[in-house]
Amino acid sequence: MTGADQASAFRLAYVPGATPAKWVRIWGERNPEVPLDLVAVAAAEAAGVVREGRVDAALLRLSDDRDGLHAIPLYTETTVVVVPKDHLVAAADEVSIADLADELVLHPLDDSLGWDELPGKPALERPETTGDAIELVAAGVGVLMVPQSLARLHHRRDLTYRPVEDAPQSRVALSWPEGETSDLVEQFIGIVRGRTVNSTRGQQETQAKTGKAAPAKKKQREPDRRRSVPKSGGRGKPRRRR
Repeated sequence: MTGADQASAFRLAYVPGATPAKWVRIWGERNPEVPLDLVAVAAAEAAGVVREGRVDAALLRLSDDRDGLHAIPLYTETTVVVVPKDHLVAAADEVSIADLADELVLHPLDDSLGWDELPGKPALERPETTGDAIELVAAGVGVLMVPQSLARLHHRRDLTYRPVEDAPQSRVALSWPEGETSDLVEQFIGIVRGRTVNSTRGQQETQAKTGKAAPAKKKQREPDRRRSVPKSGGRGKPRRRR
């Protein structure tokens, strides 16, 4: 890493529902001299925060607007419908969009599913946030479709959720500014992709930090395959017994 990188922190933004804890822990083990600062941002603001350089990278939900951004898709989330526990949907293991045709489906302004056409019956007004929509579901006003991580984030004892098999899905990605892939970003990419410290890139990073090459593995000594010939006890040919 450069001296500038060593002196700074790595700033990572994340949207509601994203869970960077595992990667943050690994970062701390591999880069104890570089603190990782987590920055919570709203889903709609995440791309702009990255473009403006306010963070080094972000865990965000992919959208069609990716101008000026690099992005590595990490995983796709299951879409679920959130309903009261005594709702008819709660009796099923899985539902389809058609099963919700007669339901009032809430559509918060921070929706992350990107519906072309919202199923069910539309509400008169859109809730400001997913949290507001959850409150309306609990009040029996309607149902809500969200990525499963958001249903878990806003968990309530009086609500439950079920997978919706044919609903749009949200993809979570690691994103950073286009043309600005720093050494710190490269290291975090390696972590989210599961590279070990013994990988080729990990060895290069070790050399960059310490100025020394990673120790080479010792070559295992192969056993001597030559057959040993026992020595005879006396000189010349052995006597033939009569």
